[in-house]
Amino acid sequence: MKMQIQGETLRISDIRELGAANSNDFRDRARAALVDGKKNIEIDLSQTMFLDSCGLGTLISLHKTTCSRNGMLRLLNPTPGVQQILELTRMHRLFEIVKN
Repeated sequence: MKMQIQGETLRISDIRELGAANSNDFRDRARAALVDGKKNIEIDLSQTMFLDSCGLGTLISLHKTTCSRNGMLRLLNPTPGVQQILELTRMHRLFEIVKN
């Protein structure tokens, strides 16, 4: 997992899996990186092959964190399998999803 700051946005990439095994650590590291007025998170899901309910819970938690800072969570380039999970759970209505 890679994190970088761009202006008010924390950009997270190189995520292979987001599930029960790593979702709490992922959430804690993302929140810890949101310092000094950072309010937006962009998560690049172009390499994510696995997303389960724990991973979805983490995305929702981070969405709430950004909203409390008047920011937003944006999901970038989800793989077809991850996109399908987001649609089946109707999470595609909650998150802004950007495909390049």
